[in-house]
Amino acid sequence: MFSRLWYLTVPTASYGRFILSKTTTGVCKDYPSSYGVVWRLYFAIRMQIKECIVSAPGKAILHGEHAVVHGKVALAVSLNLRTYLRLQATSTSKVCINLPNINTFLSWDVAVLKQLLPDFGAELGNVNELDAELVRMLRNFVGVSNGTLDTRSMAILAFLYIYLCVFAKSRELPSLTVSVWSELPTGAGLGSSAAYSVCLAAAMLSASGTIPSPLSDQENTARWGEVEMELINRWAFQGERIIHGNPSGVDNAVGTWGGILRYRSGKITALSRVPMLRILLTNTKVPRSTKVLVAGVKDKMNKFPSIINPVLESVDAVSCTCEQTLTEMASDTPTPEHYNVLEELIDINQHHLNVIGVGHTTLDTLCQVTLARGLHSKLTGAGGGGCGITLLRPETECSVIQNTIQDLRDCGYDCWETRIGAAGVQQHSPLAVKEQVLEVLARY
Repeated sequence: MFSRLWYLTVPTASYGRFILSKTTTGVCKDYPSSYGVVWRLYFAIRMQIKECIVSAPGKAILHGEHAVVHGKVALAVSLNLRTYLRLQATSTSKVCINLPNINTFLSWDVAVLKQLLPDFGAELGNVNELDAELVRMLRNFVGVSNGTLDTRSMAILAFLYIYLCVFAKSRELPSLTVSVWSELPTGAGLGSSAAYSVCLAAAMLSASGTIPSPLSDQENTARWGEVEMELINRWAFQGERIIHGNPSGVDNAVGTWGGILRYRSGKITALSRVPMLRILLTNTKVPRSTKVLVAGVKDKMNKFPSIINPVLESVDAVSCTCEQTLTEMASDTPTPEHYNVLEELIDINQHHLNVIGVGHTTLDTLCQVTLARGLHSKLTGAGGGGCGITLLRPETECSVIQNTIQDLRDCGYDCWETRIGAAGVQQHSPLAVKEQVLEVLARY
């Protein structure tokens, strides 16, 4: 629906008449941009959007937390808990963003936002650096100081930055409404900000005609090709830089490509084939500071290098062994022995993480409660609270899963059954979106 571009020709002395004709470029060469009314109509026609719905997965770290900071391998996996975004073209001359998860509902006049348009006219296919001047202008516009890092402010800045940059070359801004709903909790280390940035990038690039819609008439869900996903990933990374400052790029890569990614010393490699594994994802709801926890591990390394360095080497070996096991499972029929290995690796790595000082009593409780049901768990992410994952074997009975979830909720935790290895960013028709999600998105 995004691929049809239209081109307006208006006779010189006839402001009330226009001629509508097709073009492959979407560039109106015969009509000066100063005629704002017709340009707004041009964009409404050009975008051809009744609605564009996209989604992207969250992420968890399977193995390699903290060790990855010191040059070891980490395995990042996509979660089938997703962030959904609905973009609608409007004729209101306003740009609206609705983020009900964080109770944020804002709108701006297009004419006001146009004054912020960057002059650089960046090539969309070569987006590698943040425009510092535009970020500064947006901070002033939104009223965000340099030290402010709250979720609401960062989400607004990322939205405005991607919106303005993607449409910068046209020098005109379309009016639209963007509504976002996420199944991911914020601030839990599950990649919620990256999933948001990936959705923003995919929707804006599609709406601008920079990338085509992957949906055909016969499909309700589809993915873009490699070239388009690379562009989505680059723009999503800029959103992550606005939100986090100096991100690794892992979270947005997982949100874009999904599956399982291997990360080491800045290099990200996707596992070519991955099995879909069921897990329980548990949020202890204990807040933690990643910066403080990372610094604590560094202090331990400096104090006990002959003890901690071998532990990190062992964590690296766990990650590599897990990668090999997952590759075998994807290449052949998974066996009970494969799951035995995965469970042992989970237990070993959890002990590693306690040794380097990033465990927490709530995570110990998670491991004890699930082990009482025959299940194996470990923390995921920074530790010190936060979230943990529990592997579910194919033969695990539904009653065991439900009883375990209830046990964990009785501890005051949030718990979901989900899968890892889920698909990356996708575009959906409304028919492919969960009814409850569509209902939320349709409210705005």
